[in-house]
Amino acid sequence: MAEATPTTTTTTDAGIATILAADGRNFLLRNSGDQVDQPPFPHLSFARTDLLAAAIVKISSIEASTVALYFSASWCPPCRRFTPKLIEAYKELVSQGKSFEVVFVSGDSDLEAFNAYFAKMPWLAVPFSDSEGLSNLNERFKVMGIPHLIILDAKSGEIYTEDGVELVDDYGTEAYPFTPERINELKEQEKAARDNQTIHSLLGTPTRDYLISNKGDKVPISDLEGKYVGLCFVVNGSGPVVQFTSLLAKIYEKLKEVGEKFEVVAVSLDGDEESFNESFAGMPWLAIPQGDKMCEKLARYFELSGLPMLVLIGPDGKTLNNDIADIIDEHESQTLESLLVTGDLDFVLGKDGAKVPVSELVGKTVLLYFSAKWCPPCRAFLPKLVNEYNKIKEKHNDFEIIFISSDRDQSSYDEFFSGMPWLALPLGDERKQHLSKTFKIIGIPSLVAIGPDGKTVTKDVKTPLMAHGADAFPFTEEKLQELEKKIDEMAKGWPEKLKHDLHEEHELVLTRCSMYGCDACREMGNSWSYRCKECDFDLHPKCALEEKGDEEMREENAEAAPAGYVCEGDVCRKV
Repeated sequence: MAEATPTTTTTTDAGIATILAADGRNFLLRNSGDQVDQPPFPHLSFARTDLLAAAIVKISSIEASTVALYFSASWCPPCRRFTPKLIEAYKELVSQGKSFEVVFVSGDSDLEAFNAYFAKMPWLAVPFSDSEGLSNLNERFKVMGIPHLIILDAKSGEIYTEDGVELVDDYGTEAYPFTPERINELKEQEKAARDNQTIHSLLGTPTRDYLISNKGDKVPISDLEGKYVGLCFVVNGSGPVVQFTSLLAKIYEKLKEVGEKFEVVAVSLDGDEESFNESFAGMPWLAIPQGDKMCEKLARYFELSGLPMLVLIGPDGKTLNNDIADIIDEHESQTLESLLVTGDLDFVLGKDGAKVPVSELVGKTVLLYFSAKWCPPCRAFLPKLVNEYNKIKEKHNDFEIIFISSDRDQSSYDEFFSGMPWLALPLGDERKQHLSKTFKIIGIPSLVAIGPDGKTVTKDVKTPLMAHGADAFPFTEEKLQELEKKIDEMAKGWPEKLKHDLHEEHELVLTRCSMYGCDACREMGNSWSYRCKECDFDLHPKCALEEKGDEEMREENAEAAPAGYVCEGDVCRKV
């Protein structure tokens, strides 16, 4: 579950009216379906169309005690996914008589996009034409990304939380009024639920003590007591989910045949009954009824980050493993074709645009490279990856990389791909979404290694590649252990402590560690570091132990360095 840490900071001026008003404007818009013939403030320069199909609402007339500022835009995919959730929560709170209001602060680039997006919203909005007012709100609340939902006390202007998106995602209307006290209360309830978890508390509600079969039978939750239970999160139409549930069904039937006390419960994330029925029809186990809010609660409770996902619950109702889907899937069914072939999409692109059949890659070690030109860390990592790729290819022809792009347009994709000597999926290819879900890609750049047998070797190639370079190939656990053993043998001959010109304040101590950034060459390292814990300073052993004092070399480097850089050894650093 995403952490939501409410704040208690207050705005510079008290009250929502002061926050939302602008010079010459003391009103907002509300979608009403009515046409406003004449703006009530003709001296303002707001476009006439800004007020069509909207009602004028004076800010002073807002009676809600809790007000949310919703920074969003129609061009933003995460915003479009979140807006329906916020609409549902808003309507539910209003129907319950809660004192709650939302104000849309648009990030759209043109009036037409604003109008189309706002037409779906049941709340208020800052007029799109008031570009200065919109800009001031973004600056005031230091909005760095969208969707962003800031929730305030309307009377005092106190910020209850800047994590409104996470709170609505995680708790829905239960988070109202979104105060720190309420969020702490919910967290305490969750902690108590985890401490006292049972199969009934996981799967039942005050009004439902049963599950359903795909024949429509109601099965009491009590029938699952004393059994191992797999909670299988599913959504209709997902290739990886269909593939996984087909495999799970075979295992399920085998366990049933030998009398194992094992059951599976589908936790459906489908938004409509037709999709739910279509996917559930082929499953031989039970399910939580479609549309039951317990499905969303379980997704949050077990921190769902990708599909497929299978949680294992023990006979005592306690969680044994938060996800065993990978263990089952990888060892039973995954092949390179199952990952990369979908219908007629059975190819990848070569540098000349030629279609390379996936079948030509079978039997090779293949890296799936999730990246994009707009991502600064991706651009910084690419030269290193190209260098190591070329080194590996010199010795191993059974190796390839496939670029899986998150670029937003063809020109960016083409420009970025032009600097890569390997293969790629076409921009916007539907396989990209399936692969991202399969490997739970939450950030880029990301590298996944698929072995010659089609099984996943590791979902984090970047770490060993940065640490060991081409020597890490083929990225197996055995290879990495071999490299670690060699480094550990070398470390026996290194001094335990040393002084270095780059950190004269303290001695550096040879320390066994995981990933760190070297303060000399600025590259990542692992295994061993010469470290000053007091100053959080690290040096690669090779940087710490390189010969110093060659004044002639230093002078030569200094002459070669452009303005703003200092070159030392094999590294030129910005000063």
